[in-house]
Amino acid sequence: MSGPGGSEQRAERTFRPCPPLDVRLNLGRGARRPTTLSSPLGVWRATRTPEGAATVLYRQQGAEVQVVAWGPGRAWAVEHAPAAVGDRDGEAAAGFAPSPGLVHDLHRRRPGLRITRTGAVFEALLPTILEQKVIGIEARRSYRGLVRRFGQRPPGPATVVPPQLRLGPAPEVLAELPAWAFHPFGVEAKRADTIRLVARLVDHVEAVAALDSPADARAGLELIPGIGPWTSAEVAGVALGDADAVSVGDYHLPNLVSWRLAGEPRGGDARMLELLAPYAGHRGRVLRLLELDGVKAPRYGPRLPLRHVAAG
Repeated sequence: MSGPGGSEQRAERTFRPCPPLDVRLNLGRGARRPTTLSSPLGVWRATRTPEGAATVLYRQQGAEVQVVAWGPGRAWAVEHAPAAVGDRDGEAAAGFAPSPGLVHDLHRRRPGLRITRTGAVFEALLPTILEQKVIGIEARRSYRGLVRRFGQRPPGPATVVPPQLRLGPAPEVLAELPAWAFHPFGVEAKRADTIRLVARLVDHVEAVAALDSPADARAGLELIPGIGPWTSAEVAGVALGDADAVSVGDYHLPNLVSWRLAGEPRGGDARMLELLAPYAGHRGRVLRLLELDGVKAPRYGPRLPLRHVAAG
């Protein structure tokens, strides 16, 4: 089999981002997921476009980015590749000029960082919903399990596409699953119900990607029960190109911001927003820079425990 659509035909283009960007860095958020893979050739994505499934390879060659895609959605994926790797954010990134200090230095060290706009909203929502109220390792384990059980081999020649790359579950498949079908993957009824609802409302979910205002797009997502400000912000920074998205309600971010920007080991959402206020319009960019730097706030007390939903 050649994957969904049975297509081994390819589409490709080469473009020169201005200013230059770093493809691996910008698509790196998905690198630990089976739907995204970094290899010596470049970064692979298995995605669902409005025109069907696609396997996309993004290759950076100097100042140019070459994109090759297979599957029914190949033309759409190639057309929207610049936004997917962050090229639409180039002008905003170039205009970001923080005052001398930590953020200025971090921004200078990562000139290729961009905020991506993949346009694949459901694709970003699924792993984000799984991250609600649980630790990252647990959420990633749940996502891998769902993709392996309900996903598909992506389109493209089997001799070219990495065998470990997987296409995420189709919304119509998840919409029809009973809540208990998620339990073996560590997903309790509340998150399972949110996933099933979002899958049933996939047309509304994907329509927000067409809105010019990220704030309006986030508001549209938050009309869905189970999708709050944290979830919409996480999605907006990947799928909607929102460089100002702040994940209010995050377990770690307030402490990280308070520690790095004020030397305070603990902080709440209000303090985080206060410290980020001078960077309005780029608050999500600042958060990404702080996360990439890898310096964490001091830890006090136990970590959140792993839960065992399947055994309950």
